Amino acid sequence: MDEQHRIIMDEAAIRRALTRIAHEIVEKNKGIENCVLVGIRTRGIYLAKRVAEQICEIEGAPVEVQELDITSYRDDREAGISKASIRNSASVNAKDKRVILFDDVLYTGRTIRAAMDALMDCGRPQLIQLAVLVDRGNRELPIRPDYVGKNVPTSKLEQIVVSLQEVDENEQVTIIH
Repeated sequence: MDEQHRIIMDEAAIRRALTRIAHEIVEKNKGIENCVLVGIRTRGIYLAKRVAEQICEIEGAPVEVQELDITSYRDDREAGISKASIRNSASVNAKDKRVILFDDVLYTGRTIRAAMDALMDCGRPQLIQLAVLVDRGNRELPIRPDYVGKNVPTSKLEQIVVSLQEVDENEQVTIIH
């Protein structure tokens, strides 16, 4: 069977979605005081940085951006990887902050659960909100995003691929059938 690729967001659509998310974050949090944007490695950090630039333009003040590596918190990781070694390298300061967590695609919810576990180990945040570029549905855990660039209901046989300039040298979201 031949795979079919279809672009569902181009560079302009991604830019518009992130601009909208930036405005929604400022509105929902009544500004950016005590907020920190935390991007899940790999693509989430670049989305967080882009939204932070938009927020700085809107509010006239910078918002802190931090990167989160959740490798050791995943429930599908190899048994040989020690959580303790990664926990000690966590540099995210979430204690008493309003954390807006960023990821590229929300699917089962397992990545976000792992990210929340990692954040709790970095100090208890005041609250955690979730921003995703694409929500494709098919949750296995009761997790719902606060900010969504695009809802794309998919079957479990389909795949969503987010390509960002910083990592992939092109800019688009593709669905593969």
